[in-house]
Amino acid sequence: MRIDPNVCVNLSEEDARDYLLANGDILLNRTNSPDLVGKTGIYRGDGKAVFASYLVRLVLDRERVDPDYVVQILASEGGQRHIKQLATRAVSQANLNPTTFKNHFYIPLPELGEQVRIRQVLLTWDAAIEKTERLIALRVRQKAWLVAKIISGFGHSTKLGDFLKQVSRSVPKPGKPYWALGIRSHGKGTFQRFVEDPSSVDMEELYALNRDNLIVNITFAWEGAIAFVKPEDEPCLVSHRFPTYEVDREKADPHFVKYIVNCKQFFSQLALISPGGAGRNRVLNKRDFLKLEVSLPSLTEQKRLAQILGGIDLLIEKEQSVLVAFKSQKRGLMQKLLTGQWRVKAVETEAR
Repeated sequence: MRIDPNVCVNLSEEDARDYLLANGDILLNRTNSPDLVGKTGIYRGDGKAVFASYLVRLVLDRERVDPDYVVQILASEGGQRHIKQLATRAVSQANLNPTTFKNHFYIPLPELGEQVRIRQVLLTWDAAIEKTERLIALRVRQKAWLVAKIISGFGHSTKLGDFLKQVSRSVPKPGKPYWALGIRSHGKGTFQRFVEDPSSVDMEELYALNRDNLIVNITFAWEGAIAFVKPEDEPCLVSHRFPTYEVDREKADPHFVKYIVNCKQFFSQLALISPGGAGRNRVLNKRDFLKLEVSLPSLTEQKRLAQILGGIDLLIEKEQSVLVAFKSQKRGLMQKLLTGQWRVKAVETEAR
């Protein structure tokens, strides 16, 4: 938990005594959005600091309980899930009643020495998780920097229409259940949706796809709903709201183009050619889409850059797998340690 020295408040000495924090006090977010209610931290410091009224302070009996041990439990996946179950919800806010929390949130309480040993074990995993998260963030920034460099002029300016061709492979709407393809916003790729009842689709004609086709959701292009078709997406169908484009491979490499169209700078251009109000009222102008210009180096250079960016993606994917494994291991450790199935014994050292 970090304290901002630039944020100050004037309190009387009497009020300050009620709100002053001591080193090791635990703070719990009792009023926030449903996702953030119950967020937990521990105060580290000896200076004068007070807490806001939307927080709950937990003052522990240090002779029986280790604060860091308690924070591990409160901040755990299971702990956060339990807190959210105890909270009451309004339209967009959730509130945790301190009395309800005190009476219904239980924690396993081994002897103090074992509490300390347990949290030391868990903190080792926390350190590994934090290090991996920092490494992933670094890779993401590295990739974004390289893409920004490419866009800013790593080749000649070329209109999309010079290497993209719109294609239309119309097929009758299936009479039986089928898979439809959608596009996530913000460049997060495609997703498949099973249409169990074709009669619920108010169209008689749909469109087939090929791998490495570029597709755009004209309704949500303004927020980055653009993607390339993956091999596993080929059996899926789309509606007329998803114009489809083929890449001229003699001029452009689809793997390189994927990085160009899936970045914030390109999303800004899509927003400019999607006039109208908010949401579904903003529809992409397909003619203007093909007039957009991107920086396009030689085909050989495109393939080389795509390989570099693909290598960064592979590293990110591997590191994310490691991160998932660390978090899974910590959950398993907590289950074993907090239920007493595994014990952390004190290490005895000989006096010399």
